[in-house]
Amino acid sequence: MNVLIAGGAGFIGSHLCDGLLAGGNNIIIADKLIFGDGNIRHLLSDHKLSDAGRFQFYQAELADQEQVDWLFAENKIDAVYHLAANSDIQKGGREPAIDFNDTLLTTRTLLEGMRKANVKNLFFASTSAVYGEMPDVKLTETTGGIKPVSYYGGAKLASEALISSYVSMCDMNAVIFRFPNVIGPRLTHGAVFDFIRKLRANPRELEILGNGTQCKPYIYVLDLVEAILKLTAQFKPGEEVFNISVESEGTTVTRIAEIVTEAMGFPDVTFRYTGGDRGWKGDVPRFSYDISKVLGAGWKPRHTSDEAVRQTVADAIAAGM
Repeated sequence: MNVLIAGGAGFIGSHLCDGLLAGGNNIIIADKLIFGDGNIRHLLSDHKLSDAGRFQFYQAELADQEQVDWLFAENKIDAVYHLAANSDIQKGGREPAIDFNDTLLTTRTLLEGMRKANVKNLFFASTSAVYGEMPDVKLTETTGGIKPVSYYGGAKLASEALISSYVSMCDMNAVIFRFPNVIGPRLTHGAVFDFIRKLRANPRELEILGNGTQCKPYIYVLDLVEAILKLTAQFKPGEEVFNISVESEGTTVTRIAEIVTEAMGFPDVTFRYTGGDRGWKGDVPRFSYDISKVLGAGWKPRHTSDEAVRQTVADAIAAGM
């Protein structure tokens, strides 16, 4: 299968590239390299892959319809894995145009490119942020009354709505995953990443945004990729939405700080909290997923939330972060 991975040079996208290549697919990455090409340098330098026609890379602005249409015209594409988006909620909160351009517009241009090229199969990386703030609700894929509280969540929910309409109007097949917090090798932001950087700079004191009680599920990126590969091995007609997460309870921000300090060998760190029940405006301090649908489809995560955090810290230390 010839697969276009939009945002394939990113944290999650690059791991998905590795998984799809291992499964025998031919990969076309399109990415504007906000974080550079470090995540896919091993693929860019593998001339056997490119010479065999199994890997191609295009640096592209995926919010530009002409560039997207050209990509579809130049390549015979069987499926699109859409992971192109602003992944930094704090940054989007400061600059709303980022979420509009990098998340919603990229969805619209890719869907139009698919329509024109008659490509039927789509995977879309959505988010728990579409639900907004519903701390006392066990969230299912059909939970109603959802109201995003960040530009990021709003752009993702609007993208889901566009996808639904294209599925109906163009007889497309779509699989949508609503991710929780995803961590692991190649991580570029988030609490684990920030804590390691802060402790490298000052091993005596660690600033923690909010009051530390914020609690969310963290999924290890390789577990997530396994789920994507399993649920898109065959695209079924129509649209399917899955909450994707761990089976365990989430991990508090303070517990993440404890795991990081222990792993880095800094037992006497003073935690300094900025206060409040969340790290920043638009942050959802806690949520709880019902993942019975994806478990029923035959996938099960290998790591609990705490284990995902520990493994991510170990990965970062091993990589010399």
